[in-house]
Amino acid sequence: MLKVIGFDLDGTLTQHRTPLPPASRELLDRLRRRYRVLIVGAGNCPRILRQIENYPIDVIGNYGMQYCRYDPEAGLHRQVFDLQIPPDRESVTARISRLRREHGYTEYAGDGVEFHSSGCVTFPLLGTKADIRDKLAFDPDRKKRLAFYAEVCALFPEFTVFVGGSSSFDLAPLPYNKYYALDRLCQDEGYRHDEILYVGDDYGHGGNDEAVYVSDIPFRPVSDYTRVTSFLLDLL
Repeated sequence: MLKVIGFDLDGTLTQHRTPLPPASRELLDRLRRRYRVLIVGAGNCPRILRQIENYPIDVIGNYGMQYCRYDPEAGLHRQVFDLQIPPDRESVTARISRLRREHGYTEYAGDGVEFHSSGCVTFPLLGTKADIRDKLAFDPDRKKRLAFYAEVCALFPEFTVFVGGSSSFDLAPLPYNKYYALDRLCQDEGYRHDEILYVGDDYGHGGNDEAVYVSDIPFRPVSDYTRVTSFLLDLL
């Protein structure tokens, strides 16, 4: 019954913000002979397309707020929709400042909050210009952020909150998340949930794949992007 395979990108097909390795490209090439394959990402479509070097598959970005379809005749991606839901910046900034004071993150590099054109928000605990080495060493097991994740969720009821990247919280306007994105794909294009398989690595508490993992959409977990093919051998 399987017709569509949706992939997370970072940590599933490749390392964070790096191009697709040859093994992942070969996997996608093989899967596309039998299934419709697409990326369902947390980032925006232009960033994802740059990262995958315009690989010829459809891309859903910003948790379902953007959609780019690949046009094989023209050999390019065409934007289907690009939703923007501006937040109350003053209110968001004030709430993030409160969290910084209460949890001891008052010193940071660069900006203390990042607003995206879509309406998504990044709360970078170490700041937008923190050294990558500091970010990677900050919270590898996510315990620091999970300690007050519930508080962040309660303080931002108009957003879905994710434990994002290596040192931040990512906020997406409700109701957008990856499950919502896939469910809309089903509604718009006539698929059933059981005709879609989603493949991701970030399915733990607060992860941006969690909403799909706990849903009725079939989910295939990946623990090591360098071995992603081994998790999908039965589909090849």
